[in-house]
Formats: sequence, structure tokens, C-alpha cells
Amino acid sequence: MSDNDFPGWHGTTIVSVRKGNKVVVAGDGQVTMGQTVMKHGARKVRRLAGGKVIGGFAGATADAFTLFERLEAKLEQYPEQLMRAAVELAKDWRTDRYLRRLEAMMIVADRNETLVLTGTGDVLTPDHKVAAIGSGGNYALSAALALAQATDLDAEEIARRAMKVAEDICVYTNGNVTLEAIELDA
Repeated sequence: MSDNDFPGWHGTTIVSVRKGNKVVVAGDGQVTMGQTVMKHGARKVRRLAGGKVIGGFAGATADAFTLFERLEAKLEQYPEQLMRAAVELAKDWRTDRYLRRLEAMMIVADRNETLVLTGTGDVLTPDHKVAAIGSGGNYALSAALALAQATDLDAEEIARRAMKVAEDICVYTNGNVTLEAIELDA
């Protein structure tokens, strides 16, 4: 089935900001199908690995939960090694017939790193301690980069303001924001 055959599920903005003593991942709550808002309060950001990792997803919800479950299993196999767990998940994603069909992306972060896991099984590290995905991702990314470089705002406030910019521009993003944070070692 192509994108033209079905209106598809759209909508989400996920942004991560690492600044000062904190890393945050924030996401909106809107889920749409075609031109219709199906849900306003979806929770697309959650904690993993006993709260040591935070992640947010964009894309098909069932696919994203499958990826969260797989990542959680990899984190159990490789405790406190987010990069290793993500790379092992990416290997599975690229080689497993079922996983290859999943339509989702994730941002995951722990005390040491922030990673973007793409729909093609890539593991990317952002250049500027800021990452964003989803339909409003480019708006949130631009806003977060500008705010991180030009202000003394903390990571949480930057993420909230970046989400507000995305909400104001992207019709697939709403203001029902879920934000999770991890304190970094001083």
C-alpha cells in the first residue's frame, strides 16, 4: 500500500535538547489520520531502562511501541550502553523482514548521548546537542538551535519553546506536550 492509497497517520514533533546539567526529550500529543485529528493527548515520550533512558517516537504508533520494546530488550542485554543497544537494534531493523517494514523514528537519550534512530535503521548522533523528528521536527530543530545558541535558557525551557514554535506552524503538532528529563553529572 503506498502513501497515496491511504491517508496515513501523521503528526508528531519530538525534540531533544542537551544543555547545562540536563537532557530533555519533549513531544506533542496529536495523532491525525489524513485531515482528521484522532487524538489530542497521545503520550509519545517515555522512560526506558528503569528511567535511565528517555525516548520519543514519530510515526506509526504500533511500530514505535515495537521499537521501544526491542530497544528495551537491547538495553537489558547491554545495560548502560545506549549506543551499543541502539546499534544492535539497528542491525536487527535492517536485517529482519518484519522490522524493515516498521514506519517510525525515535530519539533516545541518556546521561552521555542523544541518538536519532531512523526508519531505515540508521543511528545518528546530532552535531549540536539538539535533535528533532516528525512532521514539525524541522521547525522545532530550528527554534531549539537558535535558542540554545543565543540564550541562557535551560534545556527544558528551550524544548518547550521549540515545541511552541512547531505547534504554531505545523498543523500536525499540538500544544499537549509531554517532557521527560534526565539530570546529567556535574
